Amino acid sequence: MSELREITGTTVLTGLLGSPVKHSKSPLMHNKAFELLDLDYRYLCFEIDESNLEKAVEGLRVMGVRGFNLTMPNKNLMVDLCDELDISSEIAGAVNTVVNENGRLKGYTTDGIGFMRSAIDAGHDIIGKRMVLLGAGGAATAILTQAALDGVTEIDVFSIKDQFYPRAEAMVEKLNDKTSSKVRLHDFDDESVFKTAIANADILTNATSVGMAPKVEGCIIDESWFKDKSVFHDALAVADIIYNPLETKLLRLAREAGLSTFNGMYMLLYQGAASFKYWTDKDMPTEEIKKLYFQ
Repeated sequence: MSELREITGTTVLTGLLGSPVKHSKSPLMHNKAFELLDLDYRYLCFEIDESNLEKAVEGLRVMGVRGFNLTMPNKNLMVDLCDELDISSEIAGAVNTVVNENGRLKGYTTDGIGFMRSAIDAGHDIIGKRMVLLGAGGAATAILTQAALDGVTEIDVFSIKDQFYPRAEAMVEKLNDKTSSKVRLHDFDDESVFKTAIANADILTNATSVGMAPKVEGCIIDESWFKDKSVFHDALAVADIIYNPLETKLLRLAREAGLSTFNGMYMLLYQGAASFKYWTDKDMPTEEIKKLYFQ
């Protein structure tokens, strides 16, 4: 059985910047992947919030750390600390993965990549299909951006009209300008438009925190809608990026209505795999990691 290499003067450092980070699975999955591929790398967590992010990033840059991940709210702040952004980070206005190339920092967002790959993993190729996306926050913007870039034909986004709604409007305008996808933003309160969008969709994705532990009885959609087959039709897949609990009330109601469902557990795995690829130029052995940490 393989073992992690001893730390030497050539060991490459990667890690996670966020607060809190003690609960993260990222060190487990990355360090095990380094072990399985016999790579001289390590992945550590660092308790860094928005008050000290800039200092931490500058230190990592100077130290030659290969790369790092970020959690919210650091994802948005990191945009201004990068020297270069890939197109998905530029559009989404967020960075969750940084690669350090000789002191030059390039930002990526892999959350959307993780979602799209998890959809394939669940048996749903949604390229050329229609999506309804619930929410316009951090994870939602990453999913929306990647889905549009990858070629999801039409995306209807539903969000509450709060202080962040204008930001969502600007992002939708960018996506319609830079991609071939047709993206529309709607108010959650417009019930008739909401039902029509679901009725015409191939996949419904909840990217809000409604239904997450400890408030597991929350459901972003009225229970009565699941009984209406003209809305929740048999060909509809339902995804929820929440993985605690593993089955939210939304997913349970969809499953009971006979629909295919999947949660956000493998999105977490595959976004990490994308970061791993950027840092090492190697494919993470995801099947092994999945068996160890995602069952």
